[in-house]
Amino acid sequence: MNYFYVMNGKKVKQALIITVAFLFAIGIVYSERGNVTVFSQNEPAAIYNVATDKKVIALTFDISWGDKRTEPILKVLEEKGIKQATFFLSSPWSKTHPEVVAKIAKNGWEIGNHGHKHVNYSSLSDEEIRAQIQTSHQLLSEVTGARPTLLRLPNGDFDKRVLRIASEMNYTVIQWDTDSMDWKNPGVDQIVNRVVSKAHPGDIVLMHASDSSKQTHEALPKIIDQLRDKGYEFVSVSQLLKGTQVGNKPPVEDQTFKHIQ
Repeated sequence: MNYFYVMNGKKVKQALIITVAFLFAIGIVYSERGNVTVFSQNEPAAIYNVATDKKVIALTFDISWGDKRTEPILKVLEEKGIKQATFFLSSPWSKTHPEVVAKIAKNGWEIGNHGHKHVNYSSLSDEEIRAQIQTSHQLLSEVTGARPTLLRLPNGDFDKRVLRIASEMNYTVIQWDTDSMDWKNPGVDQIVNRVVSKAHPGDIVLMHASDSSKQTHEALPKIIDQLRDKGYEFVSVSQLLKGTQVGNKPPVEDQTFKHIQ
């Protein structure tokens, strides 16, 4: 006896669509497997925070130009008894302000590398990236008498290539979890509220001590007082990293991170 199967055309179409979708999904997973492998092999990554239950927080200040804003910020830190903070200094500014750099170092505040030219390093060649980092490294080493090991890239701009080169030069790239946005000069209260509301244990806070940031020195005392009231202790980035699990974010392939100021 012969049997004949009658198939519904609509069901056949649905089955084909499901099959194609399934195969497409498998293809995506396979193609992305290389990225997952890359991230699991401990390739260099920028550090944004640390995982800790302790109420510790790192205040960081970028300086690339200017004569007016750094001293008032240092004065606030002194008056508030902040023994630990981290300053990322560009080499041109450091070269023209050696006495201020010396004061930062003398007071025990940590100094990190903020590069040489204030340009986006992801747009440079490998050789140019190395030259920019090395130029700043050498100058900061001469001025401070110590070799910096922390790097915050100009504009916070990087890609996987920049991270790799920085790591090869024995640098750890430091970003931030809380951006004060002080460079926009949005008002003292807005700067304070933004930092205090976003602060969390193991946080790295971005602020600036260049002349473009006109309200930071006024917001800083309130930030310190309010965070202390919440039970926070202020530490340097290096102290934050010791004995803790870092919160890092490897960049997506061919994608850069930019913070324009």
